Amino acid sequence: MTEKPDSSYINRTETDEAEILTEQEPVRFVLSLEEGGKRLDKIVAGRLEQYSRSRIQRWIEKGYVTVNGKPAQAKQTMVGDEEIVVFPQLAEEELAFAPEPVEFPVVFEDDDMVVVNKPAGLVVHPAAGNWSKTLLNGLLFRYPQSVSVPRAGIVHRLDKETSGLMVVARTLEAQTHLVRQLQARTVRREYLALVWGEAPESGTIDQPVGRHPRDRIKMAVLQTASGKPAITHYRRLETGVCHGSPVSLIKCRLETGRTHQIRVHMQFAGHPLVGDPLYGKSHLASVFHRQALHAFRLGLVHPSSGRPCEWMALLPDDMRNLLNQSMISEREQWYESDYS
Repeated sequence: MTEKPDSSYINRTETDEAEILTEQEPVRFVLSLEEGGKRLDKIVAGRLEQYSRSRIQRWIEKGYVTVNGKPAQAKQTMVGDEEIVVFPQLAEEELAFAPEPVEFPVVFEDDDMVVVNKPAGLVVHPAAGNWSKTLLNGLLFRYPQSVSVPRAGIVHRLDKETSGLMVVARTLEAQTHLVRQLQARTVRREYLALVWGEAPESGTIDQPVGRHPRDRIKMAVLQTASGKPAITHYRRLETGVCHGSPVSLIKCRLETGRTHQIRVHMQFAGHPLVGDPLYGKSHLASVFHRQALHAFRLGLVHPSSGRPCEWMALLPDDMRNLLNQSMISEREQWYESDYS
């Protein structure tokens, strides 16, 4: 964490790595007598118009503004002729694309792409509430050259609490090739999910998905212009009992990749995912610490060689334990592809 400036800060000649990332050149000025009687935050906001007053107020509260060498006070009224030093700080979103050491298993890598087995709990891309320690930050740390590729090569995402396989491009050419495959719906993506109830033996849910009209955190099936086409094929593999209620292990195959698609579609079908805090059964949310969803298979065409490639990731321990508790034993045939 960056140190707060003190009276000796201006003369400091050495900085650590964190300071290099977060600090910009100090801004110094002396107040005119006409500025006497005015509040410091209003004066600084007028002098530094590129920053909002609320942002400047946060700097004052955190000690990044000094008056005559001493930390400024919130809502401080000036007399005039004081020396002001402002230490501008980058906003969290401006720091979001900094390399950071983040652990994630790599299943495959070459000069064109990386296949990651993302653990549950890891955010893929920086956003509000998660500006650091994301997969993107970890990619920039492990592969510094990724800074030249948009979004560090990320071409698709998994929800924070969904585990499993993702492909990441290492070059702009590879990224373009992979995006085109996703757009053409030729990338093979299969998931294992544990859902509430006894699901049908198989089915296809062809329902448009879009942002929920009232709850902006959620997605929903929408029969309006704002709903985007979404198709999920599923097949029931096993049934069991979890906390006294029937559950089904299903395999899902995606044709499209909408936000929360499987979670929304299975809720729409009457079989929400076990542990899903947004779309699941609220009175049973504590049964499992995340939505029981794992992206176990990924298939695509290599962007350089043109050869078909496929990877598989077994269930993580937490989902395997959940299945055991639900009296469902893992079987090899679960991992056989449903693609013809």
